[in-house]
Amino acid sequence: MKFLKTSIKLFAISLFAISCQTNASDTSGKKTSTASVVKEFEPKKIQDLSEYETAYFASGCFWCVEAIFESVKGVKEVISGYSGGKKENPTYEEVGRGLTSHAEAVEVYYDPEIVSYATLLRVFFASHDPTTLNRQGPDRGPQYRSVAFYKNEAERETIIKYVELLQKENIYRKPITTEITAFTVFYDAEDYHQDFEKKHPNNPYIRNVSIPRLRSFQERYPELLKESH
Repeated sequence: MKFLKTSIKLFAISLFAISCQTNASDTSGKKTSTASVVKEFEPKKIQDLSEYETAYFASGCFWCVEAIFESVKGVKEVISGYSGGKKENPTYEEVGRGLTSHAEAVEVYYDPEIVSYATLLRVFFASHDPTTLNRQGPDRGPQYRSVAFYKNEAERETIIKYVELLQKENIYRKPITTEITAFTVFYDAEDYHQDFEKKHPNNPYIRNVSIPRLRSFQERYPELLKESH
């Protein structure tokens, strides 16, 4: 029994040693420098997304969040980036080291005739723990905080009413700490972060944190998924 407890403890420690910030690695899981990682990625193809609506969320490592929203039907594209702070053109290193007030966030392009903003809000809350202040899974710091950004009063009211509903129905044992914040600006993350989970399935963080998080959401809400998922 003592050996089992020790093994579990060591596994937990090793898992939490893996973080979104420290594991921009190659497909073998070996850590590499940012410069070498950049060379491995091609930027996303430029698309005409002017006909789609946009929504903005932050709920931990954007590698995870991007993959979750991209699996939802009605979502055309998801961009990983930074929002919620004041520093212009922040870098991954600056955000990760807590040198800005930005959070890792995603920009979601969606077709409102297929998926509503309210449904995207449901996806947001259902795919992370909104009760952990400045933390999501193994990632800690204000850059991983939970934020629902609103672009107008209608979105703000939708968020507030949904949070009230979750609290009324006691969906979570602890108080919801999600920030409800007016959207101001979104900065695209560096190209190598885009579609990171898809391109780096063998990355330790992706295997141990991101993919399990995605699968958990997909298993709970199959009716929201694209046919390909």
